[in-house]
Amino acid sequence: MPAMHYRLRWPDDSVSTCYSPSLVIKDFFEPGAAYALPEFLRRLREATQIASDRVQAKFGFACSRAADQLAQIESQAARFAGQRDARIEMLSFEE
Repeated sequence: MPAMHYRLRWPDDSVSTCYSPSLVIKDFFEPGAAYALPEFLRRLREATQIASDRVQAKFGFACSRAADQLAQIESQAARFAGQRDARIEMLSFEE
């Protein structure tokens, strides 16, 4: 199963490199596009669930690294929850 990394720019201009166990993340985001925080999280949760389900189907167990990555992103996103116009930019995919 091809894993990949992707880079995000947060509202404070910090950048994170994140992990996905599947290329499915590319079906939910476009490099260079910025997403309102709630929409970004909705898409990310759905993509992460699909990726984890694919790992489960192939290996017989869910991807704990994907779950950990999602929790880390949600924690970081919580810092911006009070900002009405907070947007997350998908900078790039690294396969």
